[in-house]
Amino acid sequence: MQSNARATEGTVTMADKAEAILLDDILSGVLAPDQRLVLPGLVKRTGIGLTPLREALSRLVRRGFVLVEGNRGFRVADTSREDLADITTARIAVETSALRLCMQRQDGDWIDGLVAAEHRLTRTIMQFDGPISENIEDYDNAHRRFHRALLAGCGSNRLLDLHANLYDQAYRYRRLLAASGMDPQRAIDEHRELAELALGEDPERACAALAAHLALTFDALADV
Repeated sequence: MQSNARATEGTVTMADKAEAILLDDILSGVLAPDQRLVLPGLVKRTGIGLTPLREALSRLVRRGFVLVEGNRGFRVADTSREDLADITTARIAVETSALRLCMQRQDGDWIDGLVAAEHRLTRTIMQFDGPISENIEDYDNAHRRFHRALLAGCGSNRLLDLHANLYDQAYRYRRLLAASGMDPQRAIDEHRELAELALGEDPERACAALAAHLALTFDALADV
């Protein structure tokens, strides 16, 4: 999985590495919701020192993946129906706003990038004979790239940063709760429709389709 950890002045620091490791473990469920994060244990497990680990945990607190509990230290943020609903609401607001901007700007690189990302996702999905799940690295990467490409032409780095963090938070729920996988053809059709509508001339229809697509995670998992 690709991490969103930021490098400092083009150099990957130990705090960046620690953030990437911890985030991947949280997203994959290796570090479970509400699990206490004991620093000496994390040092032993990651081989990274206390100072960069503390910095990484502080970053993940700001991103909503870790909670700090005063003198009791750090804990993985818990999951809940209410939290998933909030993530979904925020994603719809952020991503439909970004998509509208993309459709207004019609940047050539965005169009090319979205077409390429949709083709790559389709090719990746076609490799599967049965249901696809959220823990297959090739699918995860292609799916993430498609949703990034869908919004990449919005012209706002802040919107894209918000999208990336909210995508990770929603992904955490899919990895933790999705058990049965999804139908490959349905996945191909849904993402192809999103790309076609985004490249069309009806922003209202495109944004409505995107909102419905983003709500699928909540609809499928809220009652699990």
